[in-house]
Amino acid sequence: MNYRPMTLDDHAAAVALWQRTPGVRLRDADSFEGITRYLARNPGLSIVAEQDEALIGTIMAGHDGHRGFIQHLAVAEPYRKQGIGTALVSRCLDALRAEGIDKAHLMLLVDNDAGKRFWTTLGWEFRTDIALHSFVLSDSPSA
Repeated sequence: MNYRPMTLDDHAAAVALWQRTPGVRLRDADSFEGITRYLARNPGLSIVAEQDEALIGTIMAGHDGHRGFIQHLAVAEPYRKQGIGTALVSRCLDALRAEGIDKAHLMLLVDNDAGKRFWTTLGWEFRTDIALHSFVLSDSPSA
């Protein structure tokens, strides 16, 4: 297994993996342009796993200087339950620590039961004291 930082060359394979992965929802931000901006702003924080030069796992991370944010953890079906997801998370968190980040958050779809089990097993805490609100800037007129 080879783990390395994600590059723009990984975009097509990553999107194909995400499209096949239950619990991963793609948005406009996952376009080539969106991922270009994300990787440029967060160099070295997103990781891929390769087997025989095929991309079989991803995790993306970024931070705001205060908190880290994890998204798009995915492992191809034939490679699940082999510790690859856990290894991706570990490498990603190490990269965030190296940036001076000491806490990370992630968002899960409410019906992603497998994701809930995975993250709970790794010690992540489900928060009930906060609510997430979103606002799509591209859909709103300028003030």
